[in-house]
Amino acid sequence: MAGKFEIYTDKAGEYRFRLKAGNGEIILASEGYKQKASAVNGIDSVRKNAIDEARFERKESGSGKPMFNLKASNGQVIGTSETYSSGSARDNGIASVMKNAPEARVDDLTA
Repeated sequence: MAGKFEIYTDKAGEYRFRLKAGNGEIILASEGYKQKASAVNGIDSVRKNAIDEARFERKESGSGKPMFNLKASNGQVIGTSETYSSGSARDNGIASVMKNAPEARVDDLTA
């Protein structure tokens, strides 16, 4: 099963998207957007930037767990991962985003 983006609204009424791998795991999540069109633009930016491994910032969460951000060419964070149990699990998450994002379909859960 191929990966997919889901657009949804959060409790604050903002639009967000998440990228799910073929197994249903969330592998990337966005910030909140006031406009749905901004979330759609964010998905387009993820698709463009996910093919470049240099756009992935490997880091640790506040609790010291491995995670990553995907950044646009201007340095803005366009997606954030969950936390992982190890650096190698994080690297597998990056590989999954690189594989799934470019061709992932979009499911609009706000309609």
